[in-house]
Amino acid sequence: MSDDAPRTAGGDADRTATVRTTHADAATVAAAVGPDETDSMRTRVDGDAVACTVARPTTGGLQLTLDDHLVNLRVADRVVERARSHIAADADSADTLDSTDEPQTTDTDTHTDT
Repeated sequence: MSDDAPRTAGGDADRTATVRTTHADAATVAAAVGPDETDSMRTRVDGDAVACTVARPTTGGLQLTLDDHLVNLRVADRVVERARSHIAADADSADTLDSTDEPQTTDTDTHTDT
């Protein structure tokens, strides 16, 4: 096992797997799944890819951890894509506004200091 490989509570892991997925914003997706990472996981970003290596002593534990990780990746990716679409929509609507589209404000405070 390499130095950067995850470790299980018992020390040596019998089962390991690496999942590599690509994303429009891999660094943000990796940061979003980071809080759910356990000691048995190591996640890294390589360009547009998120690679996660999981080491667990049992095949069942490995499968459950990978399943959880994939669900978390899917949610994080959807949130990033949704945020990007909202940012793009806001930018598009701001570009189409002109001065007549903005509300007119009037200072109605006519109270004079005496």
